[in-house]
Amino acid sequence: MFKEIKNNIFYCGLNDCDRKIFDELIPLENGTSYNSYLVKGSEKTAIIDTMYPPFTEQYLNSLDENNIERVDYIIQNHGEQDHSGSIPALLEKYPEAVVLTNSKVANNIKSMLHVPNNRIREVVDGEEVSLGDKTVRFIFAPGVHWPDTMFTFLKEDNVICTCDFLGAHYTFDDVFAVESEELKNSAKRYYAEIMMPFRMMCNRYTKMIKEMNVDMILPSHGPVHARPDYILDLYADWTTDEPKNLVVLPYVSMYESTKEMIDYLAARLEENGIQTFKFDIIRGDLGDLAMSLVDAATVVLGVPMVLAGPHPAMVNIAYLASVLRPKTKFAALLGSYGWGGNLFGLIGEILKPLKLEIVADPLEVKGKPTAFEFDKLDDLAKRISEKHKSINL
Repeated sequence: MFKEIKNNIFYCGLNDCDRKIFDELIPLENGTSYNSYLVKGSEKTAIIDTMYPPFTEQYLNSLDENNIERVDYIIQNHGEQDHSGSIPALLEKYPEAVVLTNSKVANNIKSMLHVPNNRIREVVDGEEVSLGDKTVRFIFAPGVHWPDTMFTFLKEDNVICTCDFLGAHYTFDDVFAVESEELKNSAKRYYAEIMMPFRMMCNRYTKMIKEMNVDMILPSHGPVHARPDYILDLYADWTTDEPKNLVVLPYVSMYESTKEMIDYLAARLEENGIQTFKFDIIRGDLGDLAMSLVDAATVVLGVPMVLAGPHPAMVNIAYLASVLRPKTKFAALLGSYGWGGNLFGLIGEILKPLKLEIVADPLEVKGKPTAFEFDKLDDLAKRISEKHKSINL
């Protein structure tokens, strides 16, 4: 796709509608796009970010079809190959081109792509480079989501290229965002899976871009935002410290005992006016769980015993939560067992970095729950409700 966005700024990225998983980790509901932007100044031409390697040939053909005969600068905002993978081919195609990037990206593309030193020019934070009637300014943004990330601001046009930040794994016919529930969910899933571990940095740069009052946001994945407040307001909500009145209940249940307790607790919480999200981690989409953790005030893990320890799928979920680092405040543990062991010790150790307040002692039942355990669940629902009220939810 080759389309003018604004005043000699062109989108030259590609959709990948068939890709089902990203980084061998993240399921893709809507495929993804690899966004590249071409900027024609009166004296120099720059490409901002390149292309994922499997699409290099198609990408170069698009540049030929649109008569791009000279490129002076390849501005690389980030070193991962879905952004940088076509640099070697571009440097061969445009022998006059030089890569403009920061020192961390430079080190990455030297090792990952074997880009030679003499084709790289390192820039510093705040540096400006003239294209003639256009000026590019480099804004370092480490931590959203790699240490090498930077943004490129097109000064005269008041447009910012934000790399992975403010993006979405999403494909489109029109490069401009069509605001919809589907796009919102894709952007939230992308934030939850990729950006949430860096929530505080995301909050900082959301405020910075808001204060810049830019006309457009050009991310590296997903559509261009011609109304920046749409995505900035979403990020302002997602990155705040205040959770919502939501309890997330991921669980595994081998013989329905754990599920019975989760269902009962969820019903009691709903009666207390608390929204719940039950998640079967064996059958569910982990992206849905990650999205729910964006807003959750409390997480309750439902885990059965396997071979004297917690079910390994729940160990994985505990680890996932610990690395995603949501703004969740409270936690509880419940589960069932058949012949004993340590059901909660490993889970608790994995969750320690989150510094969650444990609402009640873990509830452990041999076999099916009885009236005694249901009374305990009533008490747990009451305690969670009180904790939510304590932070004005």
